[in-house]
Amino acid sequence: MKILFLTDNFPPESNAPANRTYEHALEWINKGAEVTVITCVPNFPKGKVYKGYKNKLYQKEEVDGIKVIRVWSYMSQNSGILKRTLDYISFGVMAFFASLFFKTDILIATTPQFFTAVFGYVAAFVKRKPWIMEVRDLWPESIKAVEAISRPRVIKILEKIELFLYRRATRIVVVTNAFKENIAARGISKAKIDVVKNGVVLQNYQPHRKSKKMLKELSLEGKFVVGYMGTHGMAHKLDFILEAAKSVTDPDIHFLFVGNGAMKKQLLQQKDALNLTNVTMLPSVTKDRVKKYISITDVALVTLRKNETFKTVIPSKIFENAAMGKPILLGLEGECQQLIEKYHAGLCFRPENEADFLRQLSIFKNSKKDYLECRTGALKLAHKFNRHVFAENMLMIIKKVAFGKEAKLRKLPNYRVNS
Repeated sequence: MKILFLTDNFPPESNAPANRTYEHALEWINKGAEVTVITCVPNFPKGKVYKGYKNKLYQKEEVDGIKVIRVWSYMSQNSGILKRTLDYISFGVMAFFASLFFKTDILIATTPQFFTAVFGYVAAFVKRKPWIMEVRDLWPESIKAVEAISRPRVIKILEKIELFLYRRATRIVVVTNAFKENIAARGISKAKIDVVKNGVVLQNYQPHRKSKKMLKELSLEGKFVVGYMGTHGMAHKLDFILEAAKSVTDPDIHFLFVGNGAMKKQLLQQKDALNLTNVTMLPSVTKDRVKKYISITDVALVTLRKNETFKTVIPSKIFENAAMGKPILLGLEGECQQLIEKYHAGLCFRPENEADFLRQLSIFKNSKKDYLECRTGALKLAHKFNRHVFAENMLMIIKKVAFGKEAKLRKLPNYRVNS
């Protein structure tokens, strides 16, 4: 079976969309599929071409058996709505033209880059092939949540395009149950929507001892380290965390931020303005280095703005941190909070509520019993969200879409395809 996959992000980029696509594709290849990924030259999140690459019109490479086609795109730092839109549209257009040169049984286009899905549909229409729209973010609802676009007319146009894509997709794959309910409530049949959640490749994220060398280099010896690894964007409300850090009186608690994003410059300025000595902010690092930084933390911080939209999401960084035995300090309500509480994998604070944040942080720092219980719960959660199982589940869905309901699909043990 030939699978053609359109995605704006792919390794060596190390954000959630890149990791999910890469790890799923590896599993599909192991099951006998032929996977071709059309993507752009790695540049996220700074909008600068990674070392060893050039932003050429068209180039081929092979990554662990995955055929990777990289096309030219206009590149912009992850800030500024106009430039980012040009970035996304340019990739979508180039990915469409590149897709015309490849035979495939099915086409998959993944969000949150909305225009990847738009041109994925166009490519599937022209090629007369079924297509799956993978929804990793409710867009444009998420940009309303962060107030990135304030014009109601623009939002309405984007929402019409969104519904058009949902209707035209042969199948929709979403990453949370809440996403499925949201889309179904807008008139799309539940029978058309499958849930394939994010997870973690367990062998890639194993608990191990803290590096004394790293702790010394960062002056974190003897500290209780609260780590945030990932995008510093408009949705993540890290300015609230910096304000709360000013109120932390325990000298042993230290915050470690690793990553880049649209708000990084402002956050660095805020840190300096507040004269925070209990916060260390570092630029983004490679995927392998991320694991090393996770290993020296005591607690994983996961937070988003207080907004109804974000009650539907489950940030993928939860699973990677959990697999390494890091309890979650969660500032998020809805489905994600339910997940953390179900497995007792961490403590939850009300988003943007400083008193509650400081209270839960204090419990982690001062109660060894609660900390160890949450550590055990985090490991249980990670083992329940094994990426291999979810990748196989999605492959079953792909086969069903590509070859019809009569296709003989191998039944997976202890797992049922959502319908």
